[in-house]
Amino acid sequence: MNTWLTSTFGIKFPIILAPMFLVSNTSMLIKASEAGIMGCIPSLNFRTLKAFEEALIDLDKNCSGAYGINLIVNASNVFLKEHLILLEKYPPSFVITSLGNPKETIDKLASKGVRIICDVTELKYAKKVEALGADAIIAVNSGAGGHRGNIPASILIPLLKEHIKIPIIAAGGVGTGSGILSMLSLGAQGCSIGSPFIRCEEAIVHQDYKEAVLHYGANDIILSSKISGTPCTVINTPYQQKIGKELNFLEKLLMKNKYLKKHLKMLTYYKGMKLIETAAFSATYKTIWCAGPSIEFSNKIETIEVIVKRFMKEYGLAKSMLNDK
Repeated sequence: MNTWLTSTFGIKFPIILAPMFLVSNTSMLIKASEAGIMGCIPSLNFRTLKAFEEALIDLDKNCSGAYGINLIVNASNVFLKEHLILLEKYPPSFVITSLGNPKETIDKLASKGVRIICDVTELKYAKKVEALGADAIIAVNSGAGGHRGNIPASILIPLLKEHIKIPIIAAGGVGTGSGILSMLSLGAQGCSIGSPFIRCEEAIVHQDYKEAVLHYGANDIILSSKISGTPCTVINTPYQQKIGKELNFLEKLLMKNKYLKKHLKMLTYYKGMKLIETAAFSATYKTIWCAGPSIEFSNKIETIEVIVKRFMKEYGLAKSMLNDK
């Protein structure tokens, strides 16, 4: 397979193991590289700057292929400047920027040979990051997990392809090799895939989280504003049903107050992230688990290598079926 993603980063298959808050770890990136793809990890998965620096040193030493770091580039990442300093010191193969203006990231890291790939959900923002010098974009569609886009891949990718010149990577709703083929057929140069890897052996999240990914499916994924104040996809567990997916009346009322809105958002986000962290790593009845609808095709715990091999086998079969028509 030869796409911009494979030729630029020297990987065998055009897949990014997507950065997942709390789920991604350095071992997953190392194993992804060994499996012929490349992984990315959020800088905010590390609670201290020392831990982040140690992770960068580990990846530089032990990851045989390309790997990346996901940076939140808006004001919510209070460590952004420090993260950029460390990335200048230990440059990864690529950085994926999310939620904000990537200009500072591009200015500081492009000269270090780091490829800058920007998350986008719409054409307007895609044009902005292209003008700033982004190397590629990740088109986050309505099938994505976490903070998803609003436009289906079948519309978003052709729309972006028509109006921008830099490569497009699809994100959202891909859990099979045939799904990868469909995204490439739409014009993407590869796929960023996250949720199907939550249940991989290399992930260190709690067994209950992995079992939930196996047990629940696409129809069990809902959008909840209750966790972070911003709509986010979660598994509709009994606990999630109990707490509801919308802010309560008082919270909604306070959100309309321009003086209190910022502080309430921060408090909601902090409380939500603590809930997600507890559920991700320990046994608890407060089962708040983030995932996307592509968990539909996850039916057992496997290694990253096995998951990738199955994707590629399915891709080959799907392509053969098309060629036979």
